[in-house]
Amino acid sequence: MTQHVVFVAIESEGPHWTVKADTLTAGPGHVVHDSVNDAIRAAVLRLIHHREAGADAYTGPVYFMMHNVPSEARARELAAALHAALYGDLDPLKRAVPTTP
Repeated sequence: MTQHVVFVAIESEGPHWTVKADTLTAGPGHVVHDSVNDAIRAAVLRLIHHREAGADAYTGPVYFMMHNVPSEARARELAAALHAALYGDLDPLKRAVPTTP
């Protein structure tokens, strides 16, 4: 919070992992545009559909959380992609959670 950046973390939950992000820690000057929130929400819904995240996921617009991520490596990849997206760079999210035809 004192650094005024988006908080992103992963957490072990037994054999699964949780990815968390909170934009309030970035302060009032940090804005996440609706198009970014829409892209994150769509990606999380794809993860839920493919059972890479639990159906109880929070999809923003301020707080994001995905339970039941299958591995630490996948949790780290998703956390990094989410962090980049929350700063306006959607490319890592598109690579981590591609759209399906």
